[in-house]
Amino acid sequence: MSPPSRITTNKAGDWRAAKRLLPYLWEYRKRIAIGLVCLVLGRVANVVVPIALKAIVDALDRGDPKAVLVLPLALLIAYGSLRFAAILFNELRNVVFIKASVQIIERVSKEIFSHLHRLSLSFHLDRKTGALSRDVERGTYSITYFLRIIVFSIIPVVFEIAAVLFILWRQFNLWFVFVTLGIIVTYVVFTFLVTRWRTHFRIEMNAAESTASTRSLDSLLNYETVKVFGNETAEHERYGDALKGWVSSSIKTNISLSFLNAGQGLIIAFGMTILMIMAANGVVDGELTLGDFAMVNAFLIQLYIPLSFLGSIYRDLNHSLIDMKKMFDLIDVKPEVTESKDAIALDLGVGEIEFDNVSFGYSDDQPILKNVSFRIPGAQMVAVVGPSGAGKSTLSRLLLRFYDPHSGQVKIDGQDIRKVTLASLRSVMGVVPQDTVLFNDTIGYNIGYGNLGASQADIEEAAKIAQIDEFIRQHPQGYDILVGERGLKLSGGEKQRVAIARTALKRARILIFDEATSSLDSRSEKVIQQALERVSEGCTTFVIAHRLSTVVKADQIIVMDQGMLAEQGTHAELLEKSGLYKQMWDLQQKGDALPVGV
Repeated sequence: MSPPSRITTNKAGDWRAAKRLLPYLWEYRKRIAIGLVCLVLGRVANVVVPIALKAIVDALDRGDPKAVLVLPLALLIAYGSLRFAAILFNELRNVVFIKASVQIIERVSKEIFSHLHRLSLSFHLDRKTGALSRDVERGTYSITYFLRIIVFSIIPVVFEIAAVLFILWRQFNLWFVFVTLGIIVTYVVFTFLVTRWRTHFRIEMNAAESTASTRSLDSLLNYETVKVFGNETAEHERYGDALKGWVSSSIKTNISLSFLNAGQGLIIAFGMTILMIMAANGVVDGELTLGDFAMVNAFLIQLYIPLSFLGSIYRDLNHSLIDMKKMFDLIDVKPEVTESKDAIALDLGVGEIEFDNVSFGYSDDQPILKNVSFRIPGAQMVAVVGPSGAGKSTLSRLLLRFYDPHSGQVKIDGQDIRKVTLASLRSVMGVVPQDTVLFNDTIGYNIGYGNLGASQADIEEAAKIAQIDEFIRQHPQGYDILVGERGLKLSGGEKQRVAIARTALKRARILIFDEATSSLDSRSEKVIQQALERVSEGCTTFVIAHRLSTVVKADQIIVMDQGMLAEQGTHAELLEKSGLYKQMWDLQQKGDALPVGV
């Protein structure tokens, strides 16, 4: 596998992501203001410590006997009180800010979770779940990092530098200010340039980590397939290839970090040496006292501590901006299917469905449906059959409004479904898919998902309709059976019956059975077919079928071929036409008649 392509960043774009936090911060402005006051008081206490040290040293240098007596007390009061005050105000700042930062993360997490559910099906089909999950996780954590860096690191350092420069100007002369400022500017510029250079290593590392995570998740979700084909070694190699990109980028990241740290250390050491020489000369010339010398040294050490973390602070800040931008980019994705501003609730009558001259394609150059028109009378069953790729499942996705047709209309009781609310549209529909995917929870929860407010008695009644109640009661855990990831602990027939029970519990008036029995054995198929018939009584039922024997009782059968409606009629009528349906029927009957082993 080739290493991930280099991704560049846009500084303005990154900071635009930071600006997205302003509305959230404004909501907690009072709390933030109190926190800033605590921050200032803590830094003031920190800056005053070297001044207290100067007074103590000067008192000792004058040889005042009283100073010798009060020195221990002065040290306790000056150092103990000021140090404790700095720590106390810092902790109060943390307490004030933590609630705001956590609640902001909670709000953003909820918003992006809701937004991802609003996005169109095409978005989720195109994105890899593992990578998407990592982007969201990094983005939400980056908010914490960003706020901590700004509030706990950058603002205090800026305030302290300004205070120290002011004191140096008032106590000494402008040369001390210029040299100190020169050190800081050189340090910041060097850190900025090197860290910007290092940024793409981090992005490459993130991309490689996402790829490895996605491959790992995909492989584990397909555990049975891997074992059946004996491809454990191949999966191990694919995962290893993905990790190679991460290893390479990680090594570059750490080597460049060592270069950054060495350069920062050289600048600080050089600057401190110059300032200490200047202070020492001032003492020798009698312009400065020993207390001044000690104060300059204390200030430099005090500034060096936060500056020594500037590289990691800037790096983490930049990483947080990158990760936040990726998360907010997800929020900026517009759903392809949206409600119109004047959308109204669906007024469901008999449940008549009509496709009026509908054309659709997942891409402009690959049309799937071409001018399809048909009508399903209310409370009737209509089956859609045809070869693979004929557009059968696409019809159900358009009916559920996962996509909108490129032209034509899909109507329910004469209402264009694009003009009704999505909630009201999908509330009247129940779906039993070919491949039922269940939540990794109990079987009772999965059945109850059809109506989250249903009672246990309602859930059990739905299970009886789907003919799975007996299976559940035979299990020691009953309705608390854990179905496993995607329902892998259940057989295909059991999963289908859970899906039927879930749909029965919803009491939907329009049902979609998307090849619900095509992957089952004959015995399971008959059981499922009986359950489907019970659920669909009195409902408008849209059946997509591969096995024609399952739809012979349908009121109407629609035959699709190459995206167009080829034939329509009852089972008997279509057999008389001797068209595509008759050919498919004969082929399937012939296949069913073959002896075992042929």
